[in-house]
Amino acid sequence: MASNQELEPLHGYKLVLGTLALALGSFMNVLDMSIANVALPTIAGDFAVSPTQGTWLITSYAVSEAIFLPLTGWLSQRIGEVRQFLFATILFTLASMLCGIAPSFQFLVIARILQGVVGASMIPLSQALLMKSFPPDKRGMALGIWATTTVVAPVLGPFIGGWLTDNLVWRWAFYINLPFGIISAYLVYWLFGAPKPEASTDKIDLVGICLLICAVGTMQIALDKGSELDWLSSPIICFLGAVSIIGWISFVLWELGAQFPIVNLRLFKLVNFRMSAICLGLGSFAFYIYIVIGPLWLQTQLGYTAFNAGKVMAVTGILALFCGPLFGANIHRVDARIIATIGFIAMAIGCWMAANFTTNVDETSLMLARVIMGVGIAGFFMPMSAISMSQLQGSQIASGTGISNFLRNIGASVGTAVSTTLWQDNATRHHAQLVESVQMGNPAYTQFTDQALNLGMTEMQKNAYIDSLINSQAYLLSTNQLMLIGTVILICLIPLIWMAKPPFGSGKGAH
Repeated sequence: MASNQELEPLHGYKLVLGTLALALGSFMNVLDMSIANVALPTIAGDFAVSPTQGTWLITSYAVSEAIFLPLTGWLSQRIGEVRQFLFATILFTLASMLCGIAPSFQFLVIARILQGVVGASMIPLSQALLMKSFPPDKRGMALGIWATTTVVAPVLGPFIGGWLTDNLVWRWAFYINLPFGIISAYLVYWLFGAPKPEASTDKIDLVGICLLICAVGTMQIALDKGSELDWLSSPIICFLGAVSIIGWISFVLWELGAQFPIVNLRLFKLVNFRMSAICLGLGSFAFYIYIVIGPLWLQTQLGYTAFNAGKVMAVTGILALFCGPLFGANIHRVDARIIATIGFIAMAIGCWMAANFTTNVDETSLMLARVIMGVGIAGFFMPMSAISMSQLQGSQIASGTGISNFLRNIGASVGTAVSTTLWQDNATRHHAQLVESVQMGNPAYTQFTDQALNLGMTEMQKNAYIDSLINSQAYLLSTNQLMLIGTVILICLIPLIWMAKPPFGSGKGAH
């Protein structure tokens, strides 16, 4: 094998093993984004830290990964795609072990930072290497398999994390990565070896790296801490926001003029890459409204345990597991834009169904909406990836997948931060409006008061019960509104899909 850019496609059982190895690497990385979230209260309790401090386990991982995702293409050119994936997988597995044995909270945070730094390139490189492992006519299937792993993992994360925390110990949320990482690294090395990259004379863009760290780091911290510090009323958040905006503007201007940029922003000149990047970012924003607010509402308002809420969300992956490879296998027969349109419509239907739930919703209805959402997300990530890569060639693939996954992560981070803030704020506003209706002039209130007195309730018990009902309805209204916002965003993105230009020969350098 001459270079990391010229890998020969695999065949027969080697193709099966290569697909398994790369999918495992991608799966465990995405899984780790959400699996620790459920265990957060337990971890904070074990180390005697506040819940606020505990959130640094999430923030530290998200910030470090977000910074290094766009660097994937730059790093792989110097280290080699296969070597970079091997190093990342082995170090990520080691960092997972360090998280599991962490003797202190500070040690655990450092280990999580290491996980984010070394694991950032695993997802885009697994995508790039899967594309190169499959023959050209089967690359749609490769994208379908890759998309399935990245979709199912964040859905299963809370389910698996909840079960491990409840039945074993939170440390197993990290130990679970060890066998996956070892198997993935061994199989990739056995199948591909460790080909050296072509010699590069490009200089290191230290200014670009510093600007990227500044822009991404301050933005991610502001997003993660904004709700807790009350957003723009906090001088800290205002400062972080200003620094991030200045950092992003400076980074873009610098990279466009740099001779050896660390992030190839010129890829946005390609219409297919540009349209898919917008759809991936905004689509992920809407998707994370759904998967963050859904279980939050189930646990805080409907009394679901973390495990049961995770179980309801996990059914999202049932049809995604089936539809992802199915859509991928047929992407050369069916226009990728048609598959993407079907995906966005199905996701919108899932959000719309959730926007019409009541506090009496049964588990079957909850699961049905999530099964439909599973079809949608399988038809979202896979064709968007195919469209994104259709005009990329050679070393552009690793760089393009790094940027695309970065935008997907940013969409997820912004969606999580904005949706949780709006959820709380809107619920407070609805609560205040509903309280205004609780007065003696309201016939329904008068009737309820008479019934409460007949049942022997004291004035305090009656008021507490009414407040509980109002609170439940306020959060229901807030949840429904956010799901409706998600529906509108997904429908509005459909016209953008059709701005992409065929052919969509995945990664074949079509122009």
